[in-house]
Amino acid sequence: QVRLVESGGGSVQAGGSLRLSCAASEFTAATYCLAWFRQVPGKEREGVASFYRHAGITYYADSVKGRFTISQDNAATTLYLEMNNLKPEDTAMYYCAAGPPSSRPWFSQAKYPYWGQGTQVTVSS
Repeated sequence: QVRLVESGGGSVQAGGSLRLSCAASEFTAATYCLAWFRQVPGKEREGVASFYRHAGITYYADSVKGRFTISQDNAATTLYLEMNNLKPEDTAMYYCAAGPPSSRPWFSQAKYPYWGQGTQVTVSS
């Protein structure tokens, strides 16, 4: 059973930075597709960044390109999301997700059967 545990959320002022971490248990992270999603109450969960190490693929939502970086440690047990120049509109609960490769779109929630519990990010103006 895959378990994902996020950490690193918090409150920052606009322009600040945070690094989210997602620790994984029992999965071959190098062969799984990984992603970060976020959700604001009352809105649909949206994809932020995705990563497929085996194929060297990274993919970002337009709203975070140039500000966020998704990466994985060499041991392939932890997924990161480095967030710079944060904006109030980045405020959300952030979730990491994992799943075996499939033909589903990178930001389709159905692509990822495994999810963490979420970590809150709050950006004040």
